[in-house]
Parts: sequence; C-alpha cells; structure tokens
Amino acid sequence: MPEMVRNKQVILKDYVSGFPKETDMYMTESSIELQVPKGSNGVLLKNLYLSCDPYMRPRMTNIKGSYVESFKPGMPISGYGVAKVLDSENPEFKKGDLVWGMTGWEEYSLVTAPQLFKIQHTDVPLSYYTGILGMPGMTAYAGFYEVCSPKQGECVFISAASGAVGQLVGQFAKLLGCYVVGSAGSKDKIDLLKNKFGFDEAFNYKEEPDLNEALKRYFPEGIDIYFENVGGKMLDAVLLNMKIHGRIAVCGMISQYNLDRPEGVHNLMYLVTKRVRMEGFLVRDYYHLYPKFLEMIIPHIKEGKIVYVEDMAEGLESAPATLIGLFSGRNVGKQVVAVAPE
Repeated sequence: MPEMVRNKQVILKDYVSGFPKETDMYMTESSIELQVPKGSNGVLLKNLYLSCDPYMRPRMTNIKGSYVESFKPGMPISGYGVAKVLDSENPEFKKGDLVWGMTGWEEYSLVTAPQLFKIQHTDVPLSYYTGILGMPGMTAYAGFYEVCSPKQGECVFISAASGAVGQLVGQFAKLLGCYVVGSAGSKDKIDLLKNKFGFDEAFNYKEEPDLNEALKRYFPEGIDIYFENVGGKMLDAVLLNMKIHGRIAVCGMISQYNLDRPEGVHNLMYLVTKRVRMEGFLVRDYYHLYPKFLEMIIPHIKEGKIVYVEDMAEGLESAPATLIGLFSGRNVGKQVVAVAPE
C-alpha cells in the first residue's frame, strides 16, 4: 500500500472584491497518497518554496477571458514554486528531480499536466528559481531585451523597481550602459535601489506631490524606455515625459488590481505625438528563450555582477499574510515562502 501523509493546504474561501484580506484564505489539512496513479502522466511534488506574485491578485476574482485562470473557491490556490519530485509517471521527470513551475499552495501537490522546468544548476540558492532564475527573471529579460530593444546610453525608468522584476530590469539596463531611475514606496527600498542594485537615481513616489515634476527632475531630456509595473497616475505622468520613439513595456499594473473600477489614463495622445510604442507582454510567450537566459544570467550571478534580494517568510501558515503584504508593499525584494527544508 502506498504511504498516506497529512497535507496542509491554503484554500481560497471565496472570490475577492477590493483589497484582499488574510481571512479570504484559510488553512486546512487533508491527506494524500505518496504515489502517482499508474499511467496518469502525473508528477507528485514535495513543495520547498512558493512564490508570491502580483498577478495572483486578479486570480482571486472571478474574471472571464483572462490569460490566467481564476482560483476556485474551496480549492488550494496555486502559483509558481520550487519542488522535489517524489514520484513520477511522466517520462520527462524522475524521482529526486528538482523542478520549478506551477504547483499548489500545499505541502504536497499531485500535478497532472506538469508545467515544470527541471533545475540543472544547483550551485545557486534553490529559492532563486521562484525569482531571478524563474518566472520573474524571465519576465525582466523578455520585457527589457525583447520588448524594449534597448541601446547603450538610453534613459530608463522602472516603477515598482525594488520588486522581483524591477530590481533585475534596472541591473540589466546598467550592464548595458543606460541611465537608470526607479520608483518605490519606502526609504529602505530607495536605499536598496541606489546602494545595492546600482540605480543612478531613485525616488519614493509617496513623497512626490507631483509625479510629472519628479520625472522632469530625473529625466530633463525625457525617457527612452519605461518598464511599467504600476499603471494609473504613474503611467499618466510617464506619458508626458517620454522621448520621441520611446518604448513602454507593460508588464503589470499593481496599482489597479484591488480597484473594482480601474482608473482611466488621460495622456494616451502622447503615444501619437511622440511616436511611442507601448506593448504589453506575457512571459509565457518567451519561455523558449529560457536556456539562452540562463546562459546569460548564471555567470553574472556567480561573478556578483547581478545581485538579488529576497524577502523570505517561513512556513506554509505564513503564506496568506505574506501574499496580502505584497499589495501594501510590505515586502522588500522578491517575496518567497519557505514551505519545507531542502
């Protein structure tokens, strides 16, 4: 008989409107067989690290036609994570493999249609595969190099710049010889941007009564590239300050995720007068570049040319509060939950 174990899980109570709360999720315990059903093509995972990401907020709402499925009330929520394969009926994976990809917010997950990448490089922290070596790293790489077509010496602005993606975009831009400015929401984050990630300048958007004036101060000649993570008032101010033939990569809009009615954008006509290209993108369209990305980034990490800051919460029990903290900017750096020892 296969072994049965207890399996702690984080469950979505019901669809959320407005700002999410810890009580929108609850912990439960079920039991799970430590064996994959024969012939199922599935993989049984022991989850080690779970990733908290802004895109998870829209998944807590019942939205139709989104690029990513809504969570189901009464079921465990899911997201990117790092895990160890305990059993496999899938030819791509074997027992003992370390993987990253989509998994459940629980101690053990039976994944029937695996969207998983095998981890080849284990001489870096495994938690990096929730961040710099996982989805956020690929997002930064694809958004900056593929969507923005950057050139040496260009002026780059990044909002939510100390987060999982922003901190990398800034460092990629500096490696290319760009002038880089980031915005964030606390003194600690501003210090991090300037002193750890090497941004040329950074400002706290909460202390700026006029975002347009703030951007004019840091970009007197205008902005070539804007890496958009925020939306709303920040996007409106950026549009006033773009250079002719500037590029905007739209990665996300965290300022809008908790609003029942998204804010309007008023300055879109500047896309016409300044011939600006504004393009949204999804990282999954670029995963074919993952091997090329690893070739570039692993040496940079080992040589200390790129640094990465994580905010680590301990234990699955901490996951609901940790995810909610993301939307009030409580995290400093990439938010990760450590579920089990490696």
